[in-house]
Amino acid sequence: MSTIDDITGQIAPSAPEDQHGRGYDGHWALVWQKFRKHKLGVAGGIVVLLAYFVALVPEFLAPVTLESYMPAYSYAPPQPLHWGRDDGEGWRFAPHVNAYNSVIDYNSGRRLFEEDVEAPVYVGLFVRGESYRLLGLIESDIHLFGPIEAGQPFFIAGADRLGRDILSRTIYGTRISMTIGLVGVALSLVFGILIGGISGLFGGVVDNLIQRLIEFIQSVPSIPLWIGLAAAIPQSVPPLQVYFLITIILSVLGWTSLARVVRGRFLAMRNEDFVKAARLDGCGPVRIIFRHMLPSFLSHIIAVVSLAIPGMILAETALSYLGIGLRTPIVSWGVLLQEAQNVRTIAAAPWLLLPGGAVIVAVLALNFLGDGLRDAADPYSD
Repeated sequence: MSTIDDITGQIAPSAPEDQHGRGYDGHWALVWQKFRKHKLGVAGGIVVLLAYFVALVPEFLAPVTLESYMPAYSYAPPQPLHWGRDDGEGWRFAPHVNAYNSVIDYNSGRRLFEEDVEAPVYVGLFVRGESYRLLGLIESDIHLFGPIEAGQPFFIAGADRLGRDILSRTIYGTRISMTIGLVGVALSLVFGILIGGISGLFGGVVDNLIQRLIEFIQSVPSIPLWIGLAAAIPQSVPPLQVYFLITIILSVLGWTSLARVVRGRFLAMRNEDFVKAARLDGCGPVRIIFRHMLPSFLSHIIAVVSLAIPGMILAETALSYLGIGLRTPIVSWGVLLQEAQNVRTIAAAPWLLLPGGAVIVAVLALNFLGDGLRDAADPYSD
């Protein structure tokens, strides 16, 4: 007869179950499982990761560098990409674009471009071109794609008024536009958690003062305030310092909503037993906020941050478009959109709106990702 140990040894141990009868795999595992079910959130996350990969290595991904220009191709339209060519011996696979012949239309005073089918510009992957420093460290001249022979005209997304490649400049602009949102939200996160945590933890007079300050900041129209603060930056300030100043301006004005969220959660948790125990143990306010209370709703904070980044990107784009934010030689999506400030230019060269399309895609992807994270932040809700 089998002993009790033999019987229990044959029974596989089962994972503990929560109140809904589901196996408990840990909080973050449950968050990930629920996030994977949010299809738009997953798609948005993939696009966001790709955008930040572009921001990391734009020199490698762009066909040409920022310094490249061809005045003869001013406002050249996008060159259609052809996948093959018949050279008299039959069709063969040969990706290429056709060079342009430019003529002047004396009736309209505009330069017109016509494809020269006898002058193909062959395109390839991992081609050699203009040299650059990858990540500012590695010297290289390898580009992901572009003309096989360096120096040939290649404007697959059109050119601007100076004959500069719009696609390459949009790729370079990803670095500034995406990182200014990331850095700005990081600073707002610190301000929001610290100030909102102090407000919710202490309450009373401190809470009233902080809430009145938040209400005052939120009552001021954001765009005029941004314009006033950005216009206060002297024209003599170097472009790199302008970048950091604009980031600080956006973060100083963007922490209020996050502080409100943190304050509400802290008001609900400040009478919990673990908070009282931390106080009795002699922990200071900063340690209680960051070590004990914040980790309990960290997933919610991540969702709020992902939804705040699009606002930072749109704010930088608006300021730079109006000419009071970032300015040349810094390249961002907002700076590039300055080329499309009048209807005549847009009608003649609609491809100048490509950076605007990049803004739309990035903001939508971040919003989808934020929605997915917000739903997954509470994995026990149905």
